[in-house]
Amino acid sequence: MDTILDALQEGRLFELPENDKAHALQFLAHIIEAFPETHAGTDVVGLVMKREAATNTAIGKGWASPHTRVPYDEDLMCVMGWSPKGIDYGAPDGKLVALVIMYLVPDNQRNHYLREISMLAKAIETYPGLEKLSEAGNLDDVRNYMLDLIEATKGAVGPDARAKMIRLQTKAASETFSFHDLSNLLVEPVTLVAGSGMKHIALTQNAILAEWLDAASDVIEKLIADGVYQNGEWRLLCRGAITYQGGKTAYDCLAICMITTSSLHLKAPMVPPKTG
Repeated sequence: MDTILDALQEGRLFELPENDKAHALQFLAHIIEAFPETHAGTDVVGLVMKREAATNTAIGKGWASPHTRVPYDEDLMCVMGWSPKGIDYGAPDGKLVALVIMYLVPDNQRNHYLREISMLAKAIETYPGLEKLSEAGNLDDVRNYMLDLIEATKGAVGPDARAKMIRLQTKAASETFSFHDLSNLLVEPVTLVAGSGMKHIALTQNAILAEWLDAASDVIEKLIADGVYQNGEWRLLCRGAITYQGGKTAYDCLAICMITTSSLHLKAPMVPPKTG
């Protein structure tokens, strides 16, 4: 299960912002779309949702593994989402889904994907500590749970040494900051308020994101038409909208940005200048 180990090592395990199935799948798919390896214009969200409408991807016992195939050659990739409360996924066994592992399967990786998903299904079926996932209190607990499961899986190619290495990296990183800060994605909640005859207002704690949204004159039109807005480093995903009296609408969104060396300042807190 080397692709899962890749995801754990690179910080691609996220706590899902809510326990709605559609929103969870869209959230993870948008993260995959932000990967530099994903070809520009690949509609991962649309492909994942179309496949899910045709076939429920719940594996059982609190797990789900949605995937989509893409017509180009690249490495097999996955991203993982953890729901502390569980998602009503419509699983055949009736259990809420706590872990969602979403794969992007390029043409040249189909056999690799089939081997990996087969090992994952076997692990879920045979791992004696599977129920311990319900005891996880944070992402570090989930990460260690996943490493324990991989180390216990028979037939995986050399997982022990690499799983131990990732565990040591996690321990070293935790001395200065939590491991999920190593993720190369920044995810920010934001609310946009708009109405007829008024300029939209962006409500966010991130000053750089607020400045970007203030300058985006067509953001509301794009969100209404496509549910997504992207212009530059940020991608804005609309999760829902509520209309209030007076014709004003609040759009509940997530903003996702790929962190690069030149944009590391996006993660730094904004310190107001001293006065007096």
